[in-house]
Amino acid sequence: MIQLHFYPQNASLIPHLLLQEMGERFELILVDRSRNEHLSPKYLSLNPNGLIPVLVDGDLVLYETAAICLHLCDKHPEKHFAPAVGTADRAHFYKWLFWLSNTLQTTLQTYYHAERWVDANNTIAATQVKALAQARITKMLAQIDAHLGQTEAPWFMGDAYTAIDCYVFTLCRWTLGFERGGAKDFANLASYLQRVKSRPATQTVLATERGAM
Repeated sequence: MIQLHFYPQNASLIPHLLLQEMGERFELILVDRSRNEHLSPKYLSLNPNGLIPVLVDGDLVLYETAAICLHLCDKHPEKHFAPAVGTADRAHFYKWLFWLSNTLQTTLQTYYHAERWVDANNTIAATQVKALAQARITKMLAQIDAHLGQTEAPWFMGDAYTAIDCYVFTLCRWTLGFERGGAKDFANLASYLQRVKSRPATQTVLATERGAM
């Protein structure tokens, strides 16, 4: 059985949503960040970077969220959580997947961990880094909102719900605490997020993760 090493509301929410949508049997294994379990020798043997999530699929041990999503989509092409390989839609799927992972998610991490990018105890510099990161995040959310506004389809890639929807939903949730410039401030994006949230799989996953906290 597939095992997903997770922590609530972490990036692991993305493959958690995807697995639930796929109807796959899987086991959740809590990695308690509040107790630094992600830095334990046992977990570091799975992911030497000490980051969550990790997916264990038989003999395969896989980290990096985007890679996990691609693996699951490619393992079950019949479930259509990614467009067909070799198509233009698949190329755009790759574009958005890596943009979300490498651009938006990275900037969100900078926002939430600004102190990692400055000298120790330099709170003034950390505050500036955080403010600059938030401004960039708002521009990225505007890009997502514009994309959603260009189509009448319900989901990010069109009529089909894909792994991209799991990614967008999770990263946008990380902005809900913004006083301004967060996902809730963009009309197309806000209504889209409500559609994702209303899906039965999303409701199940959110309830499960709340129960694990």
